[in-house]
Amino acid sequence: MSSRILIIGACGQIGTELTSKLREIHGVENVIASDINTRKLDLVNSGPFEIIDAKNFNAIKDCCINYNIDTVYLMAALLSATGEKYPMEAWDLNMNSLFHVLNLAKGGTIKKVYWPSSIAVFGPTTPRDNTPQHTICEPTTVYGITKQVGERWCEYYYKKYGVDVRSIRYPGIISHKAMPGGGTTDYAVEIYHEAIKTGNYNCFLSENTSLPMMFMDDAIKATVDLMEAPADNLTIRSSYNLSAISFTPKEIFESIKRHIPDFKITYSPDFRQAIADSWPSSIDDSIARNDWNWQHSFDLDAMTEVMLKELNKRYAND
Repeated sequence: MSSRILIIGACGQIGTELTSKLREIHGVENVIASDINTRKLDLVNSGPFEIIDAKNFNAIKDCCINYNIDTVYLMAALLSATGEKYPMEAWDLNMNSLFHVLNLAKGGTIKKVYWPSSIAVFGPTTPRDNTPQHTICEPTTVYGITKQVGERWCEYYYKKYGVDVRSIRYPGIISHKAMPGGGTTDYAVEIYHEAIKTGNYNCFLSENTSLPMMFMDDAIKATVDLMEAPADNLTIRSSYNLSAISFTPKEIFESIKRHIPDFKITYSPDFRQAIADSWPSSIDDSIARNDWNWQHSFDLDAMTEVMLKELNKRYAND
C-alpha cells in the first residue's frame, strides 16, 4: 500500500521536482502538493493541490486528516540570502512550520516527517575541508541558525517521542527546471541561464570560492532513498551530511566554456561572499553512504552537459 504524502512548499526549487518524483513512485492521487500560492500552474494542475500557509497549524492538520496523510515533506523555508533581508520572517516560517509538523507526528496524526537542513548549519569555526558529520556548528546566518536549531528539535522529538523524522544537510542544489529561491549558491544556476541568454555572467562570489554542490537529480534521489531506508539502519536523526561535488565559480565557468567558447565572466562579490566564506568547501558524507548506501551520479562536467542541453531547449521554445 502506497504512502499518502503531503508536500508543504511544493512550488519551491526542490519541492517542484520532488513532487513529480514522488507522484511517479506512489501515484498522482497519493501525493498532495501544497504551497501558499499557485504560481506554478504546471504543478498545480498536475494533481491534487491545496493552498496552505506552512505557518498555519490547523490548515496543515486539516489537510492531513482530510487526505489521510501519513508522511509529510516540509520543504517550505526562507533561504540564506533572503533570510538575511527578512530575519524575523525567516525565523517565523522556518521554525514554526517545523514545530507544526513534528507535533502532528508526536500526536499520531502522521507517521513520518522529512525536513531538509543545509550546510548553512556550519560556520567560520567549522573545519572547512571534508567537514565531518559531528563537528562545530556556529552558523552566522538566520537561515543557518534555524537549521541548526531545527536539527536539535528533530533529534529531540525522535528520542523523546519516537517521531520518525529524517533529514539531509543539502549542499547547493542545481536544477534546469526550477529557478533558485534566494540562496547563496544561486550563482551556480544563474550562470547557466546567462551563458545561453547573454553569453556573459557577473558572479556575486569570488572566482576561487569552493562550495559543496549537487545536481538536482542526485538531491531528489538522496531524499527518496533516505525516506525509503529501514528505520533501524539510520544512526543520524538530526540531519545527515550529504555531498556530491565541490567546485568554484571559475571551475564552473571553465566547464561551460568548453561548450560555449565565447562565454565571459566577471566577479563582483556582494554580501553573499561572507556567507559563502563561512561554509565548508567539501563535506564528509561517509555515514550517509554507510547507513543507506548513498551514491551520487553527476560530476561537474556531466551536470554542465545536461544543464546546457535542457536550457537550450527551453530558450529555443520561448
